Amino acid sequence: MMWENQTMVTEFVLLGLCETWEAQLFIFILFLVLYVATLFSNILISSAIFRDHHLSDSPMFFLLGQLAFLDLCLSSFAIPKSLFDYIAQHQAISFDGCMAQIFFIHFFGGIEMLLLIVMAYDRYVAISHPLRYASLMNRRHCMALLLASWAGGLLHATVQLAFIINVPFCGPNQVDSFYCDLPLVIKLACTDTYPLEVMMVTNSGILSLVCFIGLLLSYGFILYTVCSRGPSEGTTKAASTCTSHLIVVTMYFGPIMFIYLRPYTRFMIDKVLSVFYTSITPLLNPAIYALKNKEMKAALGIIYAHKVG
Repeated sequence: MMWENQTMVTEFVLLGLCETWEAQLFIFILFLVLYVATLFSNILISSAIFRDHHLSDSPMFFLLGQLAFLDLCLSSFAIPKSLFDYIAQHQAISFDGCMAQIFFIHFFGGIEMLLLIVMAYDRYVAISHPLRYASLMNRRHCMALLLASWAGGLLHATVQLAFIINVPFCGPNQVDSFYCDLPLVIKLACTDTYPLEVMMVTNSGILSLVCFIGLLLSYGFILYTVCSRGPSEGTTKAASTCTSHLIVVTMYFGPIMFIYLRPYTRFMIDKVLSVFYTSITPLLNPAIYALKNKEMKAALGIIYAHKVG
């Protein structure tokens, strides 16, 4: 074919989010603040959970600790490199590095998507079948569900990578973002991109849409069950927890569906959503849970008291 006689791309150039020096400096400071805050908040949440045996033995908080770890991973696959690139004034990334970014964003993203489903199931069992909760969500079952989430994320990322890694790239090599992702890299391929875009819509877009609708229906059913029992302290706490979960689910799936369900067009808001997905959501997740949960606030208070004392 024609591309066989052309030079293959060995690196990509990440154009970032803006062009002017002043705007780049602002983005650098913003990313640095968001990343440090994300590291601090998620490590704090994880420490509070695993230092308190009462929390770590609870399936809900055990899963929350796993979510905090995934948020750390999701914010670390691209942001540190973007910060170093600004300091070095070098925006290039090798072909292998680009493929690695694609793999890890879908690996950690796929795990988190499945973990949110597990967390919804946990709340469903706790509210709808409270007498069976201890047996259905014991540590062995929690670990099995967690391992299934990791296996699902690995399968999802492997499928995405398998479709793109052998695609020919012979130029141009400029990626219009601060990290490599499928919708942007696919458009640079020296071949018909329609089958790749259909694969992406199917494997990422429709999958995330189905999961999102299923989660909305699940939490809707849970909230209906809670509200039908009449007002009490227990129902108020359950409704508050489910509301927190719904906020996290919406923040997580919203950008994903917007980006992956319509790969044929590109809007400026896609860059904003990429920042939201990789920087802001991992920061907001622990804040939402900590502010909405009395046990978590108490555990954080104990850590603060130890540090001050």
